[in-house]
Amino acid sequence: MKKILCCVSALLLAGSVFFLGGWAARVRKGVVVNGVPVGGMTYSEAALAVRAQLERTPFVLHAPMGDEVPDIVYADDLDGILRRARKGEEHAATVRRELVDAERFLADVCEKNILLPQDAAMSFTRKGFTYTPERPGRMCDYAASLAALFGALGQGGSEASLVTRTWQPAVTVKMLRQRTQKLSSFSTKFDGSRTARVHNISLACERVAGSVLEPGETFSFNEVVGLRTRENGFLDAPVIVAGEFVEGTGGGVCQASTTLMGAALRAGLEIVESRPHSLSVGYVPPSQDAMVSRYSDLKFTNPYEFPVYLLGSTGEGYVRFEVYGMPDGNIYRPESRVLEYISPPPAEVVEGEEDKTLRAEKQGMRSECYLLVYSADGALLTRKLLRRDSYACVQGRVQVRREEGSSAAEEAPQP
Repeated sequence: MKKILCCVSALLLAGSVFFLGGWAARVRKGVVVNGVPVGGMTYSEAALAVRAQLERTPFVLHAPMGDEVPDIVYADDLDGILRRARKGEEHAATVRRELVDAERFLADVCEKNILLPQDAAMSFTRKGFTYTPERPGRMCDYAASLAALFGALGQGGSEASLVTRTWQPAVTVKMLRQRTQKLSSFSTKFDGSRTARVHNISLACERVAGSVLEPGETFSFNEVVGLRTRENGFLDAPVIVAGEFVEGTGGGVCQASTTLMGAALRAGLEIVESRPHSLSVGYVPPSQDAMVSRYSDLKFTNPYEFPVYLLGSTGEGYVRFEVYGMPDGNIYRPESRVLEYISPPPAEVVEGEEDKTLRAEKQGMRSECYLLVYSADGALLTRKLLRRDSYACVQGRVQVRREEGSSAAEEAPQP
């Protein structure tokens, strides 16, 4: 029994020595790892010495809004090398880097670096158009960025760049300019010395300028310009009433409405209401005038699928209207025809102190106007009757000097 106990005690003592020796084991002599002599050091001492020399350069992800440094976990094969190394060997430990929650990190960086594009903008006033340029945006290519990130880590690199793409805006200045091209322009002339009439024309023109017609919308001259009253800013000037030129508030406004209709016709807008004067006017061909009053309006509709814009201006002896929008490729031209001239009756003769014309005679007429539509290459597409009108004639009125022994009728000039 004593022999058995002695044997067991010897075995336990040998095991304890072996166990304690494992903890206290040292690297074999002459071993060098990554240039660091570690022979004779304990494993823990050798690991500390080598890891102090291992390159652990921070990893940087470059991004437009600033560099980002992700959380990196570093791992190496140093423990295995120290235990396997034989006396006098040299080894090189390698470092592996692992990105903690790479997908979430990259998603956060992408979100920070997104830049929304800014569409071009356009404003329109009675003075014209103003354009604000578009601004491209920036989007993040998540898949390509993730591949670049892992690729750089796997190849031992210390940096990578976020992959971004240009985010183009939906609306550009070029697109806006294409939608706001000049469709037509029409002008008529007036006597600039008749200041009250010029004032009325200019005021009506100013109120029309800056108007926008959305697709299908109808423009009303009376609604936009307002009543021709002194309270509304208009002055007294000659107007046509029942075939006579008399003083009336707002005289001259009909030239503005007529000029506007000329621009609307040439832009392809649909005239839905217009009426002639009782007498023909000299600033446009017959059946192309647009008389407006409290009971008569000029109306036209935008037939296009895009807005149209109206500008107006007056200058030295002229009034002009312009229509802007997106061209449909056609050319619109009004064409007037005189069907018949109507001669006035003989002039009325009165006596007076001197010979003079009190009212000039004026021919009447019957006329019509057609709208001709041409293709861009000049081929006639349609010819549509717009209006057929009758303009009254004006009987002249003359004054003859009174003489003793003669009658006014004998001395009256012949018509």
